[in-house]
Parts: sequence; structure tokens; C-alpha cells
Amino acid sequence: MDSLPSRLFLTEDGSHTLYDPGFDQHYHSIHGSLQESRRIFIELGIDPFLDKADEIRIFEMGLGTGLNALLTWQWAEQHRKPVEYVGIEAYPISDAEAEQLNYGALVGQDGLASVHQAAWGTPIHLSPYFTLVKHQTLLQHFSAEGTLFDVIYYDAFAPRVQPELWTAETFAQVAAFTKTGGYLVTYCAKSDVQRALRSAGFRVEKHPGPWGKRHVLRGVKE
Repeated sequence: MDSLPSRLFLTEDGSHTLYDPGFDQHYHSIHGSLQESRRIFIELGIDPFLDKADEIRIFEMGLGTGLNALLTWQWAEQHRKPVEYVGIEAYPISDAEAEQLNYGALVGQDGLASVHQAAWGTPIHLSPYFTLVKHQTLLQHFSAEGTLFDVIYYDAFAPRVQPELWTAETFAQVAAFTKTGGYLVTYCAKSDVQRALRSAGFRVEKHPGPWGKRHVLRGVKE
């Protein structure tokens, strides 16, 4: 993995990630940010809902670099399927860091700057098919205000550094705003995370992960 300016790193598939020294964590897999996001959040998350809903509502825990939002925006345009995307982020990256990320050039989708520069707390219609709502808050302080989501992108930092975000109590909070039959997808397949998801009312599925990750999880809200 090559070092680039600031806390920017180049992963093995040629896409960037950022390193957070406070949490001692990379935002994405060092084996490949792009292939990780496509596998977990697009293939296992939103793809199955293409023919299930007229409009798809996504909630992302950990907006981070904006890669998942950008890929979902591209998906919405390609399939001409309206997506409402709600993302929360307690520690936003700077505009300068966002400008360094190479995702737009790699995937052929402009708009990453628009994701990061969008106002907080208000719906922003970035295209006829993609509406973004960002909240700068901790998950514990977030209220869905009656909205139910089809898919949860659960992309918090690892349980080692954010254990409070991987408990049965926290997953129960998330389950409360997940539709019955909705999905929660995440990179973390630890056994205690599986148990916490089951306790919160999700049926847990293990799926093959992206390169460098044996398994990832999909929880189905029961």
C-alpha cells in the first residue's frame, strides 16, 4: 500500500482510502476500497431491491469518504430507480481531503464533491433519481422520525475501536427504523456481531466477502 499526501492511501485495487489516526483505522479495506464497497453495499445491499420497490430508502451509518453514496447514486442513474439516501457522520472529512479522492475518475461518476458539500440536515436533490440527506451526529442521537429504510449500510469503524456501535442495543435501535424484510449489510462478520444482530431481530446470513475478506454479513429484518 503506497503512502500519499496527508492521510490518503492507495489501496490494492487502485482506489483511495483515508486513515484515521485517532481510531487507528482505515475507512476502507486496504485490499481495495472500490471492490469492497461494490461487493458489500451494492451487490448484497441495494441490488436485490431493484424489482422490490418503486423507491428505495437507504440509511448509511458512517458516510465517511462518500464512496458508498457515490456508487449508490451511480446505481440509481443506471437503473433509473429513485433512491433516498440518508447518511450520518459524526466526524466529517474536509473538503480538501474529499477533493483528493479518485473515486469519480475510477467509476465514471461525477458528484463526490456535491455529496461532501451538501448542506447538513436538509434533503438535497442531486439528480432526478438521487436525493441525499446528511446528518452530522452520532448514531445514538439520530432519529429517523418515522422513516423506515429498505437497506442499512452499516459502515462504522471496527468493534475494536467503536464497540458501542456493535451491541444488541444499538442494532435494536437500527432495527426499529428498518422495514420488515429489509437488509443490514456490513463488512464485520465476527461471531459476537452475529449474535447481537440476531438478538436485535435480524436473521443473519454469511456471504463471501471481497478480496481479502472471507465473509461479510447481511442481516434480514424479521
